[in-house]
Amino acid sequence: MVTAAQPATTSTFSPLTTWDGWQQFVDTPHAPARDADDQEWTLEQREDYHARFVVLKTPAMDTISTAVRRLLLLNRGQQGGARRGLIISGPATTGKTTAMQQLGRTVELADRRRHPNQDGRLPVLFITVPPSSTPKMLISEFARFLGLPMLERMNQIQITNAVCELLCEMGTQLVLVDDVHLMDTRSRAGAETSDQLKYLGERIPATFVYSGIDVESSPLLTGVRGSQLAGRFKIVRNQPLRYGSPDDKQIWHDLVHGMDSALRLRRHRPGTLVTHAAYLHARTGGRMGSLSHLIREAALVSLLDGTEKITKKLLEQIELDSAAEQRARAPHRHRMPSQRQP
Repeated sequence: MVTAAQPATTSTFSPLTTWDGWQQFVDTPHAPARDADDQEWTLEQREDYHARFVVLKTPAMDTISTAVRRLLLLNRGQQGGARRGLIISGPATTGKTTAMQQLGRTVELADRRRHPNQDGRLPVLFITVPPSSTPKMLISEFARFLGLPMLERMNQIQITNAVCELLCEMGTQLVLVDDVHLMDTRSRAGAETSDQLKYLGERIPATFVYSGIDVESSPLLTGVRGSQLAGRFKIVRNQPLRYGSPDDKQIWHDLVHGMDSALRLRRHRPGTLVTHAAYLHARTGGRMGSLSHLIREAALVSLLDGTEKITKKLLEQIELDSAAEQRARAPHRHRMPSQRQP
C-alpha cells in the first residue's frame, strides 16, 4: 500500500499542482473587504487585498459549473468504461484556468460539508500537462500532487498503479487537467500521453475536466484518438465577453461594477469604473484575465503613489501583456485612409 504525504502545516508557498498548495488555495478565503478608511487596515494589508482582489462569476463559469455538476451525477453510478468529461476551451487570458480552479474549490468544499471530520479524502486533484510530455511525465505530475515517495525508483506502470490505487481509496471525484493543448498527438510522445490520460479516466472513478487554448483546433481532437476523446467529452467555449447587444453590455457592466464595488481606495468614487466600461472592454478585448490585471495593477499603483483612486489617465499608463496591447491598437492600424486623422 502506498500512502501519500500529508499536507504540511507551514505557510510556505506551494503550487496548486501539489496537495499542500491545493489545500492552501481551498482553505484560504479572500481577505474581507474592510472599510477603506479603517485606520487599523495597514497599507500592506490593503496592497495584499488588491493584489488578490475578487473573482467574479462570468456566464461561462456558470455554464461550466452546471455542466460539471451534471457530469458528476451522471458518472457517479458508472462502474467502468467511458465516463463523460468536459473540455474548457478558448483563447488565452479568458479565465479558463481560473474557472477550473474555482470549480474545483467549490466541489472540494461541498465534499467537506458532506463528509465532516473525515481525514484522508481527496475529492479534487489539479495538475497541468508538462511541455513535451511523455506518459511517465504526466503520471509523475499526478504522483507529485499526491506526494508519493521514491518516484525515481519506479517505472511508469508502478507509478500508474500506485496513483490509481490511492485516488480510488481517497474518493477522488474530480480530476482537473490544465494546458491539454500542449499534447501534440501527431508525435509519438503526445499520442502516448493522450492514451495515458484515457487509461487513467478508465481506472479512476472520477469526472475528468480538461482545459486548454483553442482545443478544437489543436491536434488533440484529430485522428482516431481525437475521435474517441470527442465522443466522451463535451466542450464549453470560454470566449471573450462581447460588447455588442444590450444584453452583452449589461453583462460586462455588471462585472465591471462588481470590481468597482470591491475597490478599497480612500479617494475612489463609486461607479468610476462603470463610466469607463466601454474603454475597459476595448483595452482588454473582453478577456477577464486582462481586465483583472488592469484593475489590480491600477489599484496597486494608486496605493503606492498615494492618489488612492483609479482614473482613465492611470488606466492608460498600465501596460498589459503584449497580445492585449496589440489587440487594443489593431483598430487604429486598420483604419481606412479616409478615417485617418491629419
